[in-house]
Amino acid sequence: MQDHPDRVQAFTDVIARFINERREAKLKGDNDAAKASRYEYATWLADAARRVAQIQAVTHVLKATHPDARGSSLHAPPQSLPSHAEVGSHTLGADFAEDIVGNAAALDVFKFLKVEVDGRRLWDWMLDKDADLQRALSSDSETAAEWMRAFTGLVRQDVQPISHVLAKQVYWCVGNDPADDAHYELLQPLFSSSLAHAVHANVSDARFGEQNKVARKARRDRTPYEGLYREYRDLVARKLGGTKPQNVSQLNSERGGVNYLLASAPPHWQKESSPKLLNTDSALDRIAQLGSVRHLIRVLADFLRSDPPRNEATRERRETIEQALGQELPVFAASVRAGLEPGWTRDPACRLPRCEQLWLDADRVELPVREDNAEADQAFIDDYHRGDWRDEVAGRFANWINARLRDAGLPAVGDAEYRHWAKQAVIEAQWPVPMQARAGAPA
Repeated sequence: MQDHPDRVQAFTDVIARFINERREAKLKGDNDAAKASRYEYATWLADAARRVAQIQAVTHVLKATHPDARGSSLHAPPQSLPSHAEVGSHTLGADFAEDIVGNAAALDVFKFLKVEVDGRRLWDWMLDKDADLQRALSSDSETAAEWMRAFTGLVRQDVQPISHVLAKQVYWCVGNDPADDAHYELLQPLFSSSLAHAVHANVSDARFGEQNKVARKARRDRTPYEGLYREYRDLVARKLGGTKPQNVSQLNSERGGVNYLLASAPPHWQKESSPKLLNTDSALDRIAQLGSVRHLIRVLADFLRSDPPRNEATRERRETIEQALGQELPVFAASVRAGLEPGWTRDPACRLPRCEQLWLDADRVELPVREDNAEADQAFIDDYHRGDWRDEVAGRFANWINARLRDAGLPAVGDAEYRHWAKQAVIEAQWPVPMQARAGAPA
């Protein structure tokens, strides 16, 4: 086997530095020779190889369920798990944090194994059976090999995983007779500490990270910002381990026992007040008040003012914005129908153009004809089924968009743009061919 003395020395120096730092931290100037002897190179490594059996590397922690549970935790690397569309431990890939359970007094052994050389942990080199690291551990080959085996035993599984009465257990019927206890399988869901650690890191970065602080300030000051802004609302912090989070696991201790739970309650919809459409000359004036519409018009105007090149990318970008604007019409119509009772256009205070009345109060045609207004009600029904109102609304919408663009400083909009807008206007989902509705002449 080829010898690499420089590499062996590099491993030796890193290990010696770690042991010396442990000695300084523990003795703090104490010159007791007996205590200091524990931190001799070979003595400390021999003790660490013995104590490593007191801890275990895991990804799923039993004691997170109950600190007094006595059973099996598991080491299940994300790469070994089935892939699902839902977020889970499997989504972490190779970038995951391993947790440690067991005797807290032996945690310094894991810190030792995490020390990096050439960008990899000592533990990773040991798992690869690195010969130079083995030589660095001890000049006696048998002793070095024994220590290597002991350290790599940090990852181990029980031959038969054991559950516990304090663990959250689920009896799942796998047979045909639910009255027969033998037809049940015992399942024990385990807390994924590796996933919880990734979530905690992401949430903490969003709350306290420097980049998000800059983004938050830009949002508060309403100034432009090129990056992303992240915010997690309605978080719940679940404390594990009480005053002794170390009793649950090492990573739980690093999190201070805090494990974030994302909001999973059903959405709380705030019912918007119905659009006030009486005593107004056009519903389009109400659409203009929608924040989404104002935003889309501003985005479109800014894009057109930039004089983009005449190519496919520009056309696709423009059409995306235009289609989004057109789709605001059916959304607005749906909100009106949800908030107003059918027949509201019968109110004398309704001054909307006939085409907009037919568009927004379509369910009025299902109401009984009033005896004292039979002629007006029947005319409404006939006009609705004639269907010309669809094209008229599309035309009014096209003129309205052109006017908004002119207000935004784009005077060169006319008949061509009108026809384009009228074609984009999707008034109702029930149109047989909504994108091909015939538009009238521009007003």
